Amino acid sequence: MTAPDQYDHAPPDGYPVEYEADVVLRDGATAHLRPITPDDAALLVAFYARVSEQSKYYRFFAPYPQLSDRDVARFTQVDYHDRLALIVTVGDEMIGVGRYERTGRRTAEVAFLIEDAHQGRGLGQLLLEHLAQAARENGMARFVAEVLPDNRKMITVFTEAGYKVAREFEDGVIMVEFDIAPTDTSFGVMQAREQRSEALSIARLLTPGSVAVIGASRREGTIGNALLRNLRDGGFPGRLYAVNTDTLVDEIEGVPAYPTIREVPDTVDLAVVAVKAEMVADVVLDCAAKGVRGLVVVSSGFAEIGDEGRQRQRYLVGLARSYGMRVIGPNALGLINTATGVSLNATLSPLMPSKGRVAFFCQSGALGVPILADMAGRGLGLSSFVSAGNRADVSGNDLMQYWYSDEATEVVLLYLESLGNPRKFSRVSRRLAGRKPVIALKSGRATQGVPVGQMVRRSQLPPATIESMFRQSGLIGVDTTGELFDVAQLLAHQPLPKGRRVAIVSNSDALTLLALDTMAGCGLEAAGEPRNLRADATASDFGLALSEVFADEKVHSVVVIYTPPVQSNGGEVAQVLAAAAADSEKPVVSTFLASRSVPEELRVPDEDGGAARGSIPSFLNPQYAVGALAKATQYAEWRRRSDSRIPDLPDVDTAGGEDFVAEFLQRHPAGSELDEADRQRLLSFYGIPVLPAFPVLSADEAVDRAADLGFEVILKATAEQWRMRPDLADIWRHIHDEDDMRAAWAEMTHTFGVASDPARAQFVVQKMAPPGVPVVISTIEDVSFGPVVTFGLSGVATDLLGDRSYRMPPLTTRDAAEMVREVKAAPLLYGYRGSDPVDISAIEDLLHRVSRLTLDLEEVVRLDLRSVLVSAQGTTVLDTRVRIAPNEKPRQDTPARRLT
Repeated sequence: MTAPDQYDHAPPDGYPVEYEADVVLRDGATAHLRPITPDDAALLVAFYARVSEQSKYYRFFAPYPQLSDRDVARFTQVDYHDRLALIVTVGDEMIGVGRYERTGRRTAEVAFLIEDAHQGRGLGQLLLEHLAQAARENGMARFVAEVLPDNRKMITVFTEAGYKVAREFEDGVIMVEFDIAPTDTSFGVMQAREQRSEALSIARLLTPGSVAVIGASRREGTIGNALLRNLRDGGFPGRLYAVNTDTLVDEIEGVPAYPTIREVPDTVDLAVVAVKAEMVADVVLDCAAKGVRGLVVVSSGFAEIGDEGRQRQRYLVGLARSYGMRVIGPNALGLINTATGVSLNATLSPLMPSKGRVAFFCQSGALGVPILADMAGRGLGLSSFVSAGNRADVSGNDLMQYWYSDEATEVVLLYLESLGNPRKFSRVSRRLAGRKPVIALKSGRATQGVPVGQMVRRSQLPPATIESMFRQSGLIGVDTTGELFDVAQLLAHQPLPKGRRVAIVSNSDALTLLALDTMAGCGLEAAGEPRNLRADATASDFGLALSEVFADEKVHSVVVIYTPPVQSNGGEVAQVLAAAAADSEKPVVSTFLASRSVPEELRVPDEDGGAARGSIPSFLNPQYAVGALAKATQYAEWRRRSDSRIPDLPDVDTAGGEDFVAEFLQRHPAGSELDEADRQRLLSFYGIPVLPAFPVLSADEAVDRAADLGFEVILKATAEQWRMRPDLADIWRHIHDEDDMRAAWAEMTHTFGVASDPARAQFVVQKMAPPGVPVVISTIEDVSFGPVVTFGLSGVATDLLGDRSYRMPPLTTRDAAEMVREVKAAPLLYGYRGSDPVDISAIEDLLHRVSRLTLDLEEVVRLDLRSVLVSAQGTTVLDTRVRIAPNEKPRQDTPARRLT
């Protein structure tokens, strides 16, 4: 088997490389989707020869045994705009094709042909998604198709896509017609399909029936020997094979050995690769020929070594995906699955964790081993574990899709060094967090650093963006690995809190004070006075206090602190604590004999001998216990909040905005800042009125413009170097007449030192707006995150302190409400020190409109509502800045499924 060539020659002019995508099929295997080229003629003919006569009849409505040369030329020569064909390939074979052809200004006819052996794998839905996305980009809004009545599979492709499909029966043919604009329903259908297929692709890796270690060695201390031993000693019940081209022996470490994987007599589901980097591509081809379903590449020598390694890594991933395989790594520690009947330890760690309900994803191999050791020391069992190394293919997004439907996993832990696709991460993690707690630690937040070997787009956004994205998605963000495991220890064993009020039962005044201080800093409330017992309190003393707090309806959570007297009665105290908590739905955390785990005395054993739900975790000190409880409480509040929705904005004219952007880019192909008139026009499509501002170059012009406006105006310097200067007044308000204007002009030109050249200050005259609190709303198109919306109050102090909130659109009603309320200066909006409260709903509405604009129009790379006055009567937008530029790199999360 050889590596597939996408093209015999360079792609033709106009070939849209952005339409290429690696995709996951319904059964979890991968394939490559791309536009057709004239060089695909032979590929098309071979494909058509394998298609059944019935499928050909369904496609052409008549017997069509073979394609003529004219057919082949027509089908392979397209303009990629009005006529587009996308093909799906596995290895060096085409298995499906879909195409559209424009039939009107906004309409195109669509058709598909799938090889019979690959029907039922979801190719039709994938092709439809990608064709619809391309058609929308090329100005089309509606697809039509003709389908024979008994072609039920194709009818199903259309009806299950989530679009509103209209059907008519005419002359023995069903006429199908539907708009291709994404809808909540179609996007929901896509997400559900994406989750199922990506979860299956990970299940193929985590639940193999047979494993081969390629590069296995007899020599102790080598990677190949360690991998083989760990698989064998971890209790893997399936078939295990050793592959080493340098050995002629029949077995290694008691495992059957073969020179190549092709010579293994049975099927192989998973290959663990530990050979030199330059040999990996040949190994991938051997695995493809053997029908291997997935790879764990432990080998180093890829992107972490520089340009040569990056090219080698890209080739590895493209080659594996083209043959239907997912890849963990390269430079990976490996994967673990503790499920009964699997017991898979395909890692370099000799430690096989105990079975549990916590799943873990990390990227660092060096960190993976101590993480496993730390979890074992805490008695925290694992369901599954993946350390992905360079994360060239399988990422945390894929694992979250798997854990979403994995019944063995109740809590998910993520140690993230980079985010390859932040938009998809936000979407997938939010969906998972709605079902299971997700605890995340992101390293490199302060520097936005990217580890060597991880090929990701480097964001220019501040570190606070990550924290805001975590909050938006319901993730539990932590700062240390210790905190990561503290919160996991609580959530794996105890229920979620139903409120913020916490009762403390303690026999140490000093530790009680530490707990109270931590609660105050974390936003938790004391439920009455702590139950402070004597240092030598007995088990019955604890029992009485515990029965009171568990019976108190005002108590939502309980913290128990027990430090042993000289004569320890810990066992008896543990018994009364366990008994008191057994029938309660209130979470309990403890500092019990300063242990850091689930003490034996507080453990409810599960069927595997581990700690079941209801076990009471212990922390080294009450600060850790309360900190974990605070994180769990915040997450519980996020889960309890009423369902949020993306509001309808019926007055938004998306088509008008799209046409304006297209027309603007025709005038400015390289992109440009918009002038006042263009800004007004663009924002009007999204229902954002702006108070007009009129540039003036002299006192006479300023007087004339103010007179036209009927005075009651302002004179404002808009040049960036003078805006918001604390030592200069850039705005002169309450100009009532000509004398006021001339005085304002003289004073401001003198203050700014521009009397001889007023143009430097960029003065404008503007009608006075109603008084209010000034706020700023901005969006930026980041190369990594895509569009991000920012909110804050205006002012130098706000800028200096970074008091901003961030969210990724689309914004739900909850998102907008939280953005306004979480900035530290928010009290100024709610009547601070006797001022009038402003119209918060008007701010939220403006946030939704800006969010919708930046989501619809990705060419709007920067939008600033630089001065918005908010009063009790609403908002007034005074000053804006907008930049439009062509897309240099398309957004990573689109309405069409793809691996990124």
